[in-house]
Amino acid sequence: MVDQLAKSEANSKRIAVVEGCFGAAGQPLAIPGRVLIGEGVLTKLCRKKPKARQFFLFNDILVYGNIVIQKKKYNKQHIIPLESVTIDTVPDEGDLRNGWLIKTPTKSFAVYAATATEKSEWMNHIGKCVGDLLQKSGKAPTGEHAAVWVPDSEATVCMRCQKVKFTPVSRRHHCRKCGYVVCGPCSEKKYLLPSQSSKPVRVCEYCFVQLTSGGLAVRSDSFGRMGSKFNNLSDDDDEDDSSD
Repeated sequence: MVDQLAKSEANSKRIAVVEGCFGAAGQPLAIPGRVLIGEGVLTKLCRKKPKARQFFLFNDILVYGNIVIQKKKYNKQHIIPLESVTIDTVPDEGDLRNGWLIKTPTKSFAVYAATATEKSEWMNHIGKCVGDLLQKSGKAPTGEHAAVWVPDSEATVCMRCQKVKFTPVSRRHHCRKCGYVVCGPCSEKKYLLPSQSSKPVRVCEYCFVQLTSGGLAVRSDSFGRMGSKFNNLSDDDDEDDSSD
């Protein structure tokens, strides 16, 4: 079915419309064999607060961007190769319901659908696309993924030392290895995580010791031990606040 759709004029037109919505700043999306499976608005849990984002699922990539004018204009295009994606459901908590994690070696984040049915459809379609790609390539599923960042609002004090309170002067930072919200003194070190950056990135003191001592690597989902409320997590947002 996918192979048939790839050759259809309707599929080509749909992809052209998506390209047009992102404008010149977006990457070309039309390549031989690519099929637009579905699209919709999902709530992405960003660093500072949940935000609506437009998502497009293709048979080989997941694309999302900021909504400028619904169905007409989007910006800040992000393209995620599906071969590197793993997904996990997120338990409902408060107003955050029908969510799941999208995890890759370079970036991981939580998204939420409007209904349980919509969530199920998204997860099923993503899972099938990933499975089909891996089957064709013969590759194994990705074993490592980037940490999902704990939202700023979930931490009033440093999650490592448990002492420093965050204020306009004492800023929040994020460890790129574990995703914890930490203070400056607890995150002075940097370490090269090749899957995330070509340059050394900020890591907390605990993760730095683990990484440099040759001990077991800190699991990027280690924040799960802090309690269920930290299971609803964010990445570095889509704005220029990712430096910390």
